[in-house]
Amino acid sequence: MTSITEIIQKRYSCRSYSGDPIEASVLQSFREIVSAPQKGPFGNSPRFVLISMDTVSRDDWKKLGTYGVIKNAHWYLAGMISPAPMATQDYGYCKEKLILKAAGMGLNTCWLGGTFAISAFGRAAGMHRNELLPTISPVGYAARRRSLTERVMRGIAGSDHRRPWSALFFNGSIPTPLTPEEAGAYREALENVRLAPSASNKQPWRIVYEPGRNTFLFYLSRAFGYRHTRDVSLQEIDIGIAMCHFELTVKESGLAGNWRQEDSAPPIKSWEYMASWQAGS
Repeated sequence: MTSITEIIQKRYSCRSYSGDPIEASVLQSFREIVSAPQKGPFGNSPRFVLISMDTVSRDDWKKLGTYGVIKNAHWYLAGMISPAPMATQDYGYCKEKLILKAAGMGLNTCWLGGTFAISAFGRAAGMHRNELLPTISPVGYAARRRSLTERVMRGIAGSDHRRPWSALFFNGSIPTPLTPEEAGAYREALENVRLAPSASNKQPWRIVYEPGRNTFLFYLSRAFGYRHTRDVSLQEIDIGIAMCHFELTVKESGLAGNWRQEDSAPPIKSWEYMASWQAGS
């Protein structure tokens, strides 16, 4: 069985697809996973739909807004959420679980948060009046060669580069960095957070480890001028993605723990406290 770390390391944001049909058994299995009820750590329940482009005319397809950005994808994963406290974090957490499930089944995907026509995809997904559609994701098999558009976009976003540990993880307080050696049993989980996808590869998560309480505090460091897109904070979704990577890795390693929100979390200038992973409980 493929480990979650192997899946995370293998997954990448794919914009060029082969156009080959998804194997029937794989498609059926993924459909069942997508249609199952979802719930995030903060209690919100995003709703996900797998959309076939075979049901959309060529003219309407161009109106969806992915034409030229995504090539030859015939399926899209659309996710919707009702506005509520921490809903966007739960959305990122739940959708990344589906993205990783797809990767484990040999499928390629890509998070898209701004380059699609929300009204057109909303109609195709059956979006309800009280719902938001923050992102979509093409699903399929990667093309053998990336398109020029994809190569340019990856270069602009810096998709193949990640911040070092010293810029993301801290021991007790900032500016004291947490080293991989000090992370001990949680080294793999934190490395998988570092490898997580994020909007424009901003990597807005910051984690402070409090060794005395064996607790990891997750903060959001917002990028200037990158607060909201279409009434949704993409960087709050990124926090949910990071939480997903951390939890899945920790649980696969056999380490106990749970998410909680603490009123006493220490404030840090320019960062926003999101949640804490309390280990061993």
